[in-house]
Amino acid sequence: MPSIDLNADVGEGMATDAELLTLVSSCNIACAAHAGDEATMRRTIRSALAANIAIGAHPGYADRANFGRVVVPLSPAEISALVSAQLARLATIAAAEGARITHVKPHGALYNLAADDATTAAAIAHAVVAFDPQLILVGLAQSALVAAGAAVGLGVAHEAFIDRAYTAAGRLRPRSLPNAVHHDPAVAIQQALALSQGLPFPTDDGTPLSIQAQTLCIHGDTPAALEFARSVRAALAAAGIAIAPLPQVGR
Repeated sequence: MPSIDLNADVGEGMATDAELLTLVSSCNIACAAHAGDEATMRRTIRSALAANIAIGAHPGYADRANFGRVVVPLSPAEISALVSAQLARLATIAAAEGARITHVKPHGALYNLAADDATTAAAIAHAVVAFDPQLILVGLAQSALVAAGAAVGLGVAHEAFIDRAYTAAGRLRPRSLPNAVHHDPAVAIQQALALSQGLPFPTDDGTPLSIQAQTLCIHGDTPAALEFARSVRAALAAAGIAIAPLPQVGR
């Protein structure tokens, strides 16, 4: 049976996190920069362990006012230090809870910048491989971030989104524009089914786009996150597609 990872960005203060984690196969936990704190990280890790799902770090810009969704000008060394510090913080808490981090997925503006900026992508990849070369680096499918991870020897995962609109260039429609986030479960389901099979789906201007992805994301702060997760799980099962975490590298 074909399978795909279904992940959720969590630990950002949403009351629905614990339930959402029972519906996905992996999670990306905010590391107290763009959102979250030690108590939230610990609570989210415990929920992930209870749900028996893979635990990942979700480092972002230390810019709570903008939820990490605005680019902060930083040098490559500063980006590496930013990511390293957040990985260390989450890993320490995870170890205390008897858990381990399996993957890293940057958040928000840092993620989107690294999709096209090779320098930013390399800074992130170098921070991750220096911290733990067995971690998987998750990035936007067919992006500079995935390429940078592979270049330093990391396991990588191409990611796509079920709750976001795409441009014809294969990039996420900016949140500053209308209709950047899907609110209709039917749209999310159709996009998830297409993404999970590498089939075309409509972009923001109607152009068909095909993406080869290994993991699909649901944003935990999307108002319909729980409804999307339930609906997508059911639709994938009906299509004969299993939900399973990413294969671990060297574990």
